Amino acid sequence: MEIFPERVQKLWDEWQLRSMVLVSLFLQIVLTIFSNRRKFTVAIWIRIRIWSAYLSADKVATVSLGTFSQLGDSVGKHDYMDPHHTLMAFWAPFLLLHLGGPGTITAYSLEDNELWLKHFLELVVQIGVAFYVFLRSRTSRTPFSFPSFPMFVAGIIKYGERTWVLRSASKQHFGDALLPVPDPGPDYAEFAKKYYPTRYQLQTEHLTKKETTGTTAALGLQSIIDGDHGTKLILGGKYINEAYLLFVEQLRHLYADLILRLDDKQKSEGIIRYLSSEEAFKVVEAELSFLYDVLYTKAIVVYSPLGILLRTVTFLSIISTLVAFSFFIGRREFSNVDINITYALLFGAIFLEIYAIVMLILSDWSIVWLCSSKRKYTLLTNWIHRAITSFPSLTSGKRRSRSMAQNNLIDSCLRNKTKFDHEVNSFFDKNKFLERYWYITREKVEGAHLQLPPRDDKRCRLGSGEPTQTIVAVEFDHSILLWHIATDLFSYINDDHENPINAKISKCLSEYMLYLLVMCPSMLPKGIGKFRFRDTCSEVKTIFKQRQSISNRKEACRLLIEVETKIKPESGEAKSKSVSVLFEACVLAKNLKSVEMELEEEWEMISKVWVEMLCYTASHCEWAQHGQQLRRGGELLTHVCLLMSHLGLSEQFRNALNIP
Repeated sequence: MEIFPERVQKLWDEWQLRSMVLVSLFLQIVLTIFSNRRKFTVAIWIRIRIWSAYLSADKVATVSLGTFSQLGDSVGKHDYMDPHHTLMAFWAPFLLLHLGGPGTITAYSLEDNELWLKHFLELVVQIGVAFYVFLRSRTSRTPFSFPSFPMFVAGIIKYGERTWVLRSASKQHFGDALLPVPDPGPDYAEFAKKYYPTRYQLQTEHLTKKETTGTTAALGLQSIIDGDHGTKLILGGKYINEAYLLFVEQLRHLYADLILRLDDKQKSEGIIRYLSSEEAFKVVEAELSFLYDVLYTKAIVVYSPLGILLRTVTFLSIISTLVAFSFFIGRREFSNVDINITYALLFGAIFLEIYAIVMLILSDWSIVWLCSSKRKYTLLTNWIHRAITSFPSLTSGKRRSRSMAQNNLIDSCLRNKTKFDHEVNSFFDKNKFLERYWYITREKVEGAHLQLPPRDDKRCRLGSGEPTQTIVAVEFDHSILLWHIATDLFSYINDDHENPINAKISKCLSEYMLYLLVMCPSMLPKGIGKFRFRDTCSEVKTIFKQRQSISNRKEACRLLIEVETKIKPESGEAKSKSVSVLFEACVLAKNLKSVEMELEEEWEMISKVWVEMLCYTASHCEWAQHGQQLRRGGELLTHVCLLMSHLGLSEQFRNALNIP
């Protein structure tokens, strides 16, 4: 019994390999062009496109190679293969090139880096399959042995680059690469023999060496930041040099959870201290861009002398294959369709290489190289610099999304359906999808959001009084929900007044912290935030249903502020199972209203509360979580965490003399 008609089956047999290699080429183009955009965009359609292309690219290329391995079955007693299949077998090295992937993406998430050993095994297997196809297709009648060899070289280089980068970006190897050479210390037996006659000399040499080392490090820092005349080498106002220095000296060690010296704190403070909030934010953006490149792209290999050499070999190999194929091809033996597909693969590979080279030249890494090579190759670097800066639209692109997500509890409760209305055990939770990707809004991060007030303690000193006690008297997730609702209600109470800039900052940070609590709980200290959010939402909805129909946030706030708070709820069995904070939030909002302060001062106090919560969250979030968010456009929390580290507000600084 035939499932498909014979005509359809024949058409599939004829176009199966053709369609797969073309799809594989198309996926490589999509990944090359779009994958780097996830650094600065939070659009879900971009991430879905990249995710689909990333997962499909390896599968399509692997299945195609497996299908190619069956072409050798057509070799008969005359020891030759059908010319139609021989030309198709010539496509196998191109699939190795595709399996190597573009330089703009090697890992979709950090977990892919940890699977580098799996990719290494696949590298060995796929090279073996491609070589098997090559051997089975070799005959005296088809002169494709010479054109295939350069493509094999290019494919092996690209695939090897990807595997090496995945290994280098894995957590263990990333940290091991930053560890210094072990220092066994002095030879005490030899030291004892020479100690007494040359005691003063040894002490002098030790102190001189220590001073020289410190001076050398300071000069190294100064040489990177300063130019020939002591001016900052800032190209286009991007602060790339400072960012690269901080990335090398601090950010890599922070991500690897290594301890930093207090000397490193002084270096970073010397750079950040004299910058405005906007300038400091640009430096942090560029740092995180370097980290993204190291974790998710081939930057470790590409932006190095070895990488430039490999890129040159790969490009010349593809060009030589194109020339050789054009010379040896005999149009009478092969189908015009297959010849055109072969040319499409060749020109597609050349396009991807040229695109990669252009992106290499226009990258921040090139600017760092130009600055470090300014004294050595003055004419060359000046010419390249002029060429780069002549395309400001390309070189001044975004490095981060510059936005923060906003989620409001009252708005969530006002929607007809939310993900907490009922238990959903289906494979696809429609309500959860809408809550995460449809209802979430985003607010542009402005200069006012970047102003971090000076702190003289582990927590903000906001004065005395009942409202501020709720910051430290309860769990952290409790405080977020409590102050989130209270901020909304307090904003409604003073809606008839002209709210100052601190009011906008408070509301933006309030909704951003709730977004982290609900959508990114792994970035917050451990707690029962989701349970509290669910119970609080349930209580709010119950009030809305019992009283009247509520259509907007103002009506909802009016109803909640009218809730009687003079008598506390009974602490019975039913109440003990609920962790809702609605009642406490209403009490806090009314207490804020009764405080004898100017409205502007009250909003300033509330904004300091939210800034303190933001700083507390940033200092307690693991760097692995920050790294995960880089592929989603980045989070404001990551910028705050890195900025705090540069100012010395990190537990990874130690006053240890033995730390190298």
